[in-house]
Amino acid sequence: MPAPSELAIATKAVERLTKEERYYQSELVRQQERVQKLEEEIKKGGADLDPNAEFILRQEKQAADETVAIFTPLKERTEAAVTKLEEQLAMSESSGSAADDELTAAREALKKGQQAVQKDKEES
Repeated sequence: MPAPSELAIATKAVERLTKEERYYQSELVRQQERVQKLEEEIKKGGADLDPNAEFILRQEKQAADETVAIFTPLKERTEAAVTKLEEQLAMSESSGSAADDELTAAREALKKGQQAVQKDKEES
């Protein structure tokens, strides 16, 4: 089995990073929902309130903050991977060395990566 081409490696890197970003976005939403639920429970009070609710709330907020901190380096790595994929795709298209299915996969990954990068720039 031959080693994967540089184009295939760059394609997989962009795919992995965009998937990772989607995962962290959904994880952040879940964490924020848990924080909001705990805050509401603490405001209501009541006899069935966990005595450690304040501690749990701080832990949930800290976890959400740590997830947010992941986005900056992840965005930078995604931008670098997209740039590398653009270069590899251009070289492969000009040399004709890559298979059609490999080029198609690279174009799809590039499109998704560029959309992720553009979305990140709009949010900043």
